[in-house]
This record gives sequence, structure tokens and C-alpha cells, in this order.
Amino acid sequence: MNNVLVDEIELPKPVAFVLGGGGSLGAGQVGMLRALAERAIEPDLVVGTSVGSVNGALLALDPQNAPTRLEAIWHRMTRARVFPGGPLAQLRTLRQHRNHLFPNTGLAEIIRTELEGVDDFAHLSLPFGAVAVDALTGKAVLLNSGPLTPAILASSAIPGIYPPVFHEGHVLYDGGVIANVPIRQALALGAKSVVILDCAFPGHLPRVPETLADAVLFWATLGMRNQAELESERAASEVPVVYLPGAPVKAVTPLDFGHTAELIANAYDGSREFLSGITITGPGLYGPGGSA
Repeated sequence: MNNVLVDEIELPKPVAFVLGGGGSLGAGQVGMLRALAERAIEPDLVVGTSVGSVNGALLALDPQNAPTRLEAIWHRMTRARVFPGGPLAQLRTLRQHRNHLFPNTGLAEIIRTELEGVDDFAHLSLPFGAVAVDALTGKAVLLNSGPLTPAILASSAIPGIYPPVFHEGHVLYDGGVIANVPIRQALALGAKSVVILDCAFPGHLPRVPETLADAVLFWATLGMRNQAELESERAASEVPVVYLPGAPVKAVTPLDFGHTAELIANAYDGSREFLSGITITGPGLYGPGGSA
């Protein structure tokens, strides 16, 4: 990939990078970050949901080196690490716990290892928020202080896939249920520009599901997409919203970690081409369906 800096794109500060969820499709966010770096678009704050909270925490930890570090991390990601256990193990887990198919122990170990011992929001280089949903109130919860690992696990607790996380008196699940692309939360933190790194870009669908786990994520993705489009249009009336196109449509489910290199390369190419053709002139949606 070409790392030569091209013409800068200036955005009103503070600039929020908003990273959406999407399981293994989160690899594409690495390519988007590379394309953004080439245009000198850097975050002042980061907000993420689900896998976007994993990538987002690592971005907030080390913004300058994040694309390179994240690419190396993603090449080490496998389904067995993130979603351990075959069909029989899944069945045992479901029978024992009744509300999920996979333990979150593998993801917890990845987070602890890759954060290199940093486990408090206060020790990150940039302000960062992980978005979860409170199962008792049904409302989004922005986690941006205190212990980092449980916050990311909560934000990534896909209903039916991972167990809920009990954190600070709340029963928390994946924020993607109602805020997969947490634009509103970024604005609440003071963002004057929003850059969206969405794994499930509008118009991009994974293949028709073949397993229970695939089906849970597939149908959740449809609802998430509608939320992202509505939120981006709403925010665009107030601030510039740059909605990166991500990788082209490909029949990859969010549980398939066999396409990391392709997702990164395609998201880089698509985002680089998109960024070369935009000029920021004020509030508006620079992306899908936008007229800016």
C-alpha cells in the first residue's frame, strides 16, 4: 500500500472517528485508517461499537502507529481465537448458559494482549468511548472511564453469540443493537466533524446465512444499517459527516476470518478513491446518498 501523503482534507476540530461493528469485517477498518492517514485526517477522539470498540481502543492507544499495529493484529485473528469451539461446543454452551453460543474468553485475551497492559480509559492517548446497550433499560450506554477490558467486552457482547457483561451495576450487551455506528455519542463528546468507518456500509450485505450464528448477525446487520443511515443524515445537518465506502460487496459473513488481507486492501482502495474526490465545504453528508 502507498503511504505517501497526498493533499490534506481539512475538517473542523475536534474530529471524531466513529468505528462501527461487524465482526470479522472489522478488518476493513484498517484499510480505511491507512487511506485517512494519507490525507492527514487524524482523530481527536474515537468512539466505537462492537469490533469497532476493539479497533477503536487500539487506535486511541497509539494513533500514529495504529494502522500498522492493527494490520499485524488482524492477520493474527482467527475464528478459533475469537469464537472458540465447534458445533458441539456451541451446543454445550447454549445448553449450559441458554443465552449465548460462545464464551468471550478468547476475545478478552486478545484485548489484554494487544493493549499491552493498558486497561484504563485514562491511560489512552486519545479520548475514547465504547458503546454498549443496557439490557434493563434498552438504552445505549457510553463507557468512557474506568476499566477498559470489561467495557470493550460489553460493547462486543453480541446477543446470542457472546454472554452479557455485568459491569458497574449494569447488564450490558453489544451496542450495535441500537447504536452500531455511534454518531450520536460522538457528537455528545463534542465532535465538530465525524468520520465514519462502517464495516456494514449501506448497500453491502454478507451472504445469506447458513448457520444460527450467521443468521443472528445477518439479521442484526439489516437493522444496524438503517440506524446508521438515519443517524448520519441527522448529524449531517449539524456537522460534516464523512462516510467512507469501505470494501466492495463480498459474500463474507462476520464470523469468517479468512479474508482479512482482501478486506484491508479493498477498503483501502475504495476509501482512497473516495477521499480523492471530496471537498469539505461545511455541514453535510459526504458519502452514501449525500448531496454534499
